[in-house]
Amino acid sequence: MRKHYLLLLIAALWMLAGVLDNVWAVERPNFVILMTDDQRWDAMSCAGNSILKTPNMDRLATEGIRFRNMFVTNSLCAPSRATLLTGMYSHAHGVIDNKGRHLRAEQPILSDLLREGGYEVAFCGKSHVAGALRDRHWDYYFGYKGQGNYLKPVIAEGVDGKDRLYPGYMDDVVTGKAVEFLRRTHERPFCLFLWFKAPHRSWMRARRHHDLFKHVAIPKPATYDDDLRGFPGKPRAFVEATNKIGEFTDVRTLDGFVKDYYATLVAVDENLGRVLQALEETKQLEQTAIFYTSDNGFFHGEWRAFDKRLMHEPSIRVPLLVRYPPLVKPGSVADPMVLNIDLAPTVLDLAGLEVPSWMHGRSIVPLLRGELPADWRKDWLYEYFEYPGAHMVRKNRGIRTERYKLIHYFEPPEEFELYDLKNDPGETNNLYEGVREFD
Repeated sequence: MRKHYLLLLIAALWMLAGVLDNVWAVERPNFVILMTDDQRWDAMSCAGNSILKTPNMDRLATEGIRFRNMFVTNSLCAPSRATLLTGMYSHAHGVIDNKGRHLRAEQPILSDLLREGGYEVAFCGKSHVAGALRDRHWDYYFGYKGQGNYLKPVIAEGVDGKDRLYPGYMDDVVTGKAVEFLRRTHERPFCLFLWFKAPHRSWMRARRHHDLFKHVAIPKPATYDDDLRGFPGKPRAFVEATNKIGEFTDVRTLDGFVKDYYATLVAVDENLGRVLQALEETKQLEQTAIFYTSDNGFFHGEWRAFDKRLMHEPSIRVPLLVRYPPLVKPGSVADPMVLNIDLAPTVLDLAGLEVPSWMHGRSIVPLLRGELPADWRKDWLYEYFEYPGAHMVRKNRGIRTERYKLIHYFEPPEEFELYDLKNDPGETNNLYEGVREFD
């Protein structure tokens, strides 16, 4: 008799565990974390861009929240991507530049923590860190090494898979595999990382977009024609960076490169639409928290510059759109400063998992609810280390507050920039007195 009751008790507990597992899976959100490459904060129509039309990005903003002050802590591809995955500054996780550095094997990343917490995890696209994240555990993986190729994508399916050529346009192919993953039957909540190649240089359009913006003129920024060497206050470190339009065969003109840049983002927006459609058709959209951001910004001719790396606003400011109906009021706009170190803690918080004490960021869940904690950040640190390197931007670090920005080129010869962003949002008047004069 005792054995009979014991068996009944075990069976009841087993059934209860199954029920709890199902409740757990339903109550915890799925995640789709989308990242573009080099998309500045205003390169979408919901941010006021009058040339580029991005209806699916706009949909995320209309049905969710748009952050107007989202920044990266190191404006460079590999460091920024590693920062999103770890919630740490690049000086701590070790991927400080684009020179082939690995994330340490003992360093947990967001996908590891989610997987340990009961999530399916999938990665599709560009990671840019050495090893392409193939040393991590994924329930599904479709990724490529380095920058990849827009028109001849070479990708591996599975971390033990072989790289092979796939026909089609890179971000179309990658999104197709991501959509296949979304359409699977999932017994656990999932997190999909879908990281696009676009709009990274050199900008190659999808065939269907060859004539986009053909009769559109790209306006010059106010500082485009300024003579930097004759302009008071700009330090040598800024002036002598080799990032000027017209000095590279693939960046001959402002008009030409910006149109190509925008055309690659139109393809991103279309592929975002495919993701939203798949989530709708599989009835997963309302229980999925969608994050849309970029790894860094990009100059569009300010001071005749392109690229990123410097601490100026076009370089460090990126989009952040979040759609999650159970928490976010549709059409919300938020102004507090948020950083890429905040995304990992936020995802873990929403998943009901512990945020490790070693993460430098903090959860933005209160901001998603429309609340502003009294102790929310008023300032933050920026850092950049890749020198000598591409575009010869000297090592720099700085502090940005809600109103001011101090930039320190910290290796000899030391130089500084100081701006009052309230009265000088274009960063044209360097208030720091110790600026070196040109000979």
